[in-house]
Amino acid sequence: MLNMIRYGSPTGLPKLLIVHGLFGSARNWGAIAKRMSDSREVISVDLRNHGESPWAETHGYPDLAADLAEIARAEGGRLDVLGHSMGGKAAMLLALTEPSLVERLLVADIAPVTYTHSHDGLIAAMRALDLSQIDSRGAADAALAESIPDPSVRAFLLQSLDLRADPPRWRLNLDVLDREMDKITGWPDVTGQFERPVLFLSGGRSDYVLPQHRGLIRPLFPNAKFAKLPNVGHWLHAEAPRPFEASLRMWFD
Repeated sequence: MLNMIRYGSPTGLPKLLIVHGLFGSARNWGAIAKRMSDSREVISVDLRNHGESPWAETHGYPDLAADLAEIARAEGGRLDVLGHSMGGKAAMLLALTEPSLVERLLVADIAPVTYTHSHDGLIAAMRALDLSQIDSRGAADAALAESIPDPSVRAFLLQSLDLRADPPRWRLNLDVLDREMDKITGWPDVTGQFERPVLFLSGGRSDYVLPQHRGLIRPLFPNAKFAKLPNVGHWLHAEAPRPFEASLRMWFD
């Protein structure tokens, strides 16, 4: 079973399941989860090979969707689901393969398509970090800066560095994520349809969800709606947390 962090207590509203993206974790979503728990129970998960969840030898979307289905069944089913990026793809496949487990779905800045970009460079940078010589987050940040110039990307990745472990370790199964990257950036052949409401919420400055993707989305999600947060990139919840939260409340409440 995946590691979960639970917020709030049961109410008359469906539980909200939050599914993070690549290199993320349940803890990254703590602020959003806490605020959303004022009206419902919220469950944030660590996907396999991330955070405190078990490591596995595969990381395809059928695997991720099956993990989420196990959680949803244990929680009584009919959950509202929010998934960002890789987590959005896993949430979409959950809805398509196990529609009875999902009430409403919000897909944050991702489409059910294969992307051409790769994150191999980030994995290589994390692998190259000599953790035996790292004694602080600042030292790790300085070392990563040689290959990852964007400080916000380094800060995000370093949330998965466990300096309390002996020796320090990444809370990411970098070997498997590297090997399975084509599956992560891809999208499986899938038949089926999820007829309940789905909101595709994207960033105005992001190119992850494009107009031409709608023709691929509609056959799978006939009741899909589309919205954008202006002047925001791929990391909606981090770049515009309050507008993002307002969008969640509008959609799920």
